[in-house]
Amino acid sequence: MMYKHSVTFYDSNTFELKATVSDRVNLTELGFTGYTGTYQGAPVEGAYSPDGKYLYVTNYAMYGKSFNHEGHDVCSPSSGYDSSFVYRINLETFKIDAAYKVGTVPKVVKVTPDNKYILVSHWCSYDLQVISVATQKVVKKIKIGAYPRGITVSNDSAFAYVAQMGGAVIHQIDLKTFADKTLPIGPNPRALVLSPDQKTIYATLNASGKVVALDLALNKVVKTVITGKATRSLDISSDGTALFVVNFNSATLSKIRTSDFKVLQTVKVCPDPIGVTYEPINNRTWVACYKGSIKVFDNK
Repeated sequence: MMYKHSVTFYDSNTFELKATVSDRVNLTELGFTGYTGTYQGAPVEGAYSPDGKYLYVTNYAMYGKSFNHEGHDVCSPSSGYDSSFVYRINLETFKIDAAYKVGTVPKVVKVTPDNKYILVSHWCSYDLQVISVATQKVVKKIKIGAYPRGITVSNDSAFAYVAQMGGAVIHQIDLKTFADKTLPIGPNPRALVLSPDQKTIYATLNASGKVVALDLALNKVVKTVITGKATRSLDISSDGTALFVVNFNSATLSKIRTSDFKVLQTVKVCPDPIGVTYEPINNRTWVACYKGSIKVFDNK
């Protein structure tokens, strides 16, 4: 089995543990037929709804009766691995109140700022699935190519950008027509964020340890810096002046000034840092470590 079978919530002011939500569900009670008993997931990543009512969580795989072919990091749509589910956690009750059957090995989930769509990238299905919030159904599947991962969405909900980690491009998806345009960015793109002015996409290139800036008007990479070995997740400060990047094989967190791409600081955090998020209210950076700990850094 993979991962810990829970999602934990913390108070960003006090660091108090607010809730621990088990990933065990009864799929029949959530409206699905053909399932008996309870099932477990394997939470990977989450995304809050714009109204703050829900957290959507991807599960790398499902465990229980009829789930017999757990996904793998080396795969393709022909591998025959099981489909999985995305959970919705109600933030008033901290209960899983909905689930969505999706593709194979879902990785990143994002909700569009207009709260119209839930977007899910699938590592082994090689696609992006679009779920309608209104109908609670998958309304579109968009072929991406090998190993889709990071997703970011423009503030006006017009475009989604998807990193194709098995290639050297990101995909710009028109969320009205679902037309797909590829943008060259460099080999092995993993995580994406948009600048607050929506003019630049920042991406980690995992294999090379680089972070790059793609100018959307010029449609080319204009800045590059190496931060460590195996750059994974990244986030951006609210004012857009700094990027925070975790370097998985270097066990470090790096802070980059966006104006000139100078690495301002690199600190040891933990073995295998895997996730990072910037928390604007207290101006802190939170780092998730692969083996289960969280580190919090003050940026003041």
